[in-house]
Amino acid sequence: MGRLDAVTPPARVVDLGILVSILVLLATGVASMFAATPSTAWVYVTHGVVGVTLVGLVALKLWRVRRRVRARPTGVWTSIALAVLALAALATGIAWVFGLELDLGFWGLLNVHIALGLLVVPVLLVHLRRRFALPDRETVTDRRTALQMSGLLVGGAVVWRAQQSLNRVLDTAGARRRFTGSRPVEGESGNDFPVTMWVADDPDRVDLDTWSLRVRGRVDEPFSLDAEDLAPESETRALLDCTSGWYAERDWQGLSVGDLLEAADVRGDAGWVQFRSVTGYKWSLPIEEAREALLATHVDGERLTHGHGFPLRLVAPDRRGYQWVKWVEEVRVSRSRDLSESVAIFVSGL
Repeated sequence: MGRLDAVTPPARVVDLGILVSILVLLATGVASMFAATPSTAWVYVTHGVVGVTLVGLVALKLWRVRRRVRARPTGVWTSIALAVLALAALATGIAWVFGLELDLGFWGLLNVHIALGLLVVPVLLVHLRRRFALPDRETVTDRRTALQMSGLLVGGAVVWRAQQSLNRVLDTAGARRRFTGSRPVEGESGNDFPVTMWVADDPDRVDLDTWSLRVRGRVDEPFSLDAEDLAPESETRALLDCTSGWYAERDWQGLSVGDLLEAADVRGDAGWVQFRSVTGYKWSLPIEEAREALLATHVDGERLTHGHGFPLRLVAPDRRGYQWVKWVEEVRVSRSRDLSESVAIFVSGL
C-alpha cells in the first residue's frame, strides 16, 4: 500500500476526481443526445477518455477502502451500490465499444449503459452527503498531485486510443461505429432499418381519409394538404443516426419544407418551425435549417411503413434520430421556440 500511495494522488483528490469525472460523463452524455455533426465529435471523445480515466480512479478508490468496507461502517451499502453502478455503467460502455450486443426487447446494450449512468447520479448525491470532503487547496495545487492526476488523464487518452486500434485489428462491430458510437444497420435499403419508438409513441395506423397536413402559425397563407396531395417532389440523401446506437444512410423522397413555407408566405418575424406528430410529440428547427429539411413520404423509392412514420416523417440532416418527427400532421411557424416541446417529447403518446 505504501508504494501505491507514493505514485497515486491523495485519497481526497481521488474522490474529487471521481466526482468531476462523473459530472463530465453526465454532461457529455446529455450533450451527445444533440451532437450529430463531425464538429461535435469532441463531445464523444471527451466522454470516452474520461470514462476510461474513471476506471482507474474507481480502482484506486476500491483498493484503498477495501479494509474499511469489510468493517461495514455506516453508509457502506450506499458506497457499494455506487461502485457497482459506476463499474456496471463503465463495463457496458466498454462492451458496446467492442461490438457486443444485448437484446432486451425494447432495450439494447447502449440503452442499459445510459440507464446505469443516470442511476449513478442519485446514488452519488446520497453518498456525497454522507462521506464527501473536499481536499485542501495546498493538496490540489501541489505539483506532484497535478502530475499524478495528469498522468491518469493521459493514460485514459492512451487506452481510449488503443481500443480504437484494437477494434480495427480485430475487425469487431465496434470498428464500424460512427464518431457518435452508432453502428451501421444490416439492412441495405428502403424500410429495412430498425423501428424505434420514443417513450410511449405507438399510435394506430394513420387513417388517410381523416388525416391532413396543416401549415399554420406565423404565415399569411395557411393551408392544408390531403393524402392525395403528397406526391414526392424532392429528394435528399441523409443519414439517420439513432440514439439507441445504430445509423442508416438512405435516399428520402417527399415534400420540401422550404417549398411549403414559401407557399404559406412566412412572415418576416418568423424564427422557428415546429413539426407536430399525431401522438402529440413535437420538435422545432430554426427556420433556415427547416427550409433545408424534408417531409418524407418514401425512402429509397419505397412508401414509408407505419413504423417509420407513414404518411410523413421529418428528415432533418445532422440531427439525431429522435428529432426526426414521425407521423407529422402539422407544421407550425412561430416567432420563438415553443419551450413546452421539451416536456411533450417525454409525455407524448401517454
